[in-house]
Amino acid sequence: MLYAGDSEVGMAKLSVGFILARRFTLCAFANFVDVLRLSADEGDRSRPILCTWRVLSPTMDPIASSCGIVVQPEERLGDPARFDYLVVVGGLVDEIENLHPDTVRFLGRAAAAGVPLVGVCTGTFILHRAGLMQGYRACVSWFHHDDFLERFDGLKPVSDQIFVVDRDRLTCSGGISSAHLAAFIVERHLGRARAAKSLHIMIIDEAMAAEEPQPGMPLALATDDALVRKALLLMQQSMDAPLSIGRVVTQLGVSRRKLERHFREALGMTPLEADRLIRVEQAKHLLKTTGRSSTQIAADTGFCDLPHLIRVFRAVEGTTPDAFRRMSAPP
Repeated sequence: MLYAGDSEVGMAKLSVGFILARRFTLCAFANFVDVLRLSADEGDRSRPILCTWRVLSPTMDPIASSCGIVVQPEERLGDPARFDYLVVVGGLVDEIENLHPDTVRFLGRAAAAGVPLVGVCTGTFILHRAGLMQGYRACVSWFHHDDFLERFDGLKPVSDQIFVVDRDRLTCSGGISSAHLAAFIVERHLGRARAAKSLHIMIIDEAMAAEEPQPGMPLALATDDALVRKALLLMQQSMDAPLSIGRVVTQLGVSRRKLERHFREALGMTPLEADRLIRVEQAKHLLKTTGRSSTQIAADTGFCDLPHLIRVFRAVEGTTPDAFRRMSAPP
């Protein structure tokens, strides 16, 4: 990390401290930091002039990400009030319980001092486990929605937005949404132009508002049925080359009749209907958020060709993909 002279750092309008959980998600951390880095200086010189960022730790031991890449902390925890925001970057769910007690106390002091706390990916879980999310809305990835409900009481997770800002708690689902949340913070402190510049350099078309939907599992397919959830995840993960129901039941080790009965009881639809809904919802997301052609979107979402997408899309949505794109375009 590059450092400017003391006079330049003294000009900073935004100071961010990062707490990295063990096996944190490197992508979510990197996206957040790069928005700060690109907004902090002119061009791509990376000097922390208008904003600064530091990785904090109670022990200064290297922290391994979920992909194995290691990050070296830069400072001990100290006084949380020296930062404008503290960002907790989570990762693997199984590591939530392993946050150092000193870090938990540090976050508690930060909350008491009024420092806004940011939960990225399962960092939201960590903040809730530390008792710092009561009475707040929290963004959770659709992928982790059921994990959250199973592990935590007293908080309703929001899984149909890319990030949530609720007073002095800001949470996002991870991945590219961490860049959009960082851009929201940069715009708040440094202006829209610097936030837009960062995203453009990162080849992100434009900032997305908090209420933009997460690209993921449709809420109509939410269920507690473990077998159905496993089947839906297989469908979602093979969206561009859909699995036959025969291959789904083979991978799950169940009969077709059993799978269809579970889908009927849990969702009131067949596995094929659920698979179609997943792919149509992804097509809607791509139509709204990308400039890809309808033909490319048909290929990306597992339809045979554009006419096939148009037929299915019209049956589900009552309109064509192109008409949906026009209706979804900002005024």
